[in-house]
Amino acid sequence: MKEMLIDGSLLLVTAWVRGIRTVWYRIVGASALGALYVVMLFVPSLSFLYTFLFKFGISLIMLWIAFGFGGLRAYGRTFAAFYAVNFIAAGAILGFYYLIMQQGSLALWRGLQFIEGGIRTEFKAGFIFIGSAACVGLYIARSVIVSRREKALIKAHVAKLKITIGEREIECEGFIDTGNQLYDPLTRTPVTIIEASLLEADLPSTWMTRIREAEVDKLVAQQSEQPFIWQDRLRLVPYRGINRGTQFMLALKPDAVTVECNGDTIVTRRALIGLDGGQLSSDRTYRAVIHPSMAEQSGGA
Repeated sequence: MKEMLIDGSLLLVTAWVRGIRTVWYRIVGASALGALYVVMLFVPSLSFLYTFLFKFGISLIMLWIAFGFGGLRAYGRTFAAFYAVNFIAAGAILGFYYLIMQQGSLALWRGLQFIEGGIRTEFKAGFIFIGSAACVGLYIARSVIVSRREKALIKAHVAKLKITIGEREIECEGFIDTGNQLYDPLTRTPVTIIEASLLEADLPSTWMTRIREAEVDKLVAQQSEQPFIWQDRLRLVPYRGINRGTQFMLALKPDAVTVECNGDTIVTRRALIGLDGGQLSSDRTYRAVIHPSMAEQSGGA
């Protein structure tokens, strides 16, 4: 039970650091696995459990049970945060032991000798370890604080997005980007960008490859070869890519775009939906970049 409480606490702190919403039964399941692993270590015939690879695998499974996968990059960051939390906790416990407990305190302070009004320090392993652990712990804590501030700033600008195209509705989280000033140059219609994978089931089979390779201008020429149910809604929006000059983004004309932000619901019909072949957020916090005008105006023809 004690092991479950410790593992559960570490997982909850990891969730807090990463800003992940927890599900209690997943945390309990992951903690139970960690506790079972500790118990199995006392069985002599299971000595292979002491190996680094097995411990590494158990921690991966625990995190998968507790938080799911959610993408390789997000999973890697959660893994790093989990071990950072473990490192800080272990360092704090060891530091408390050395500084507070009588024997540990004596072992530490024996490294200081007073000679002729000065101090000579004999650095011992324990002293060096505690100093190093404190520096690393402070660095990790600072990184955690900065990361949480950045995530809080992003979440403050995340809104619910609903796109209506005929009878089809696409819903996702979107980031309201004040720096997004992408317009259709002919009609001055604002463009909101979404991950093309949200519409993968609606697109012809070969289109996703073209979109990822930024060759969408060739799709327009091949429309007769691959009929598309929303063919009359297709648009090509030029934009300037980084170090690539002018490129084209495939866009759709929706019937309506609904943005829910801070308790307000804003509906606009004057919009285009650009399709991006990549992943807009590394941890899938959002899957769309909302044009700021769509979060400010109401209605519109």
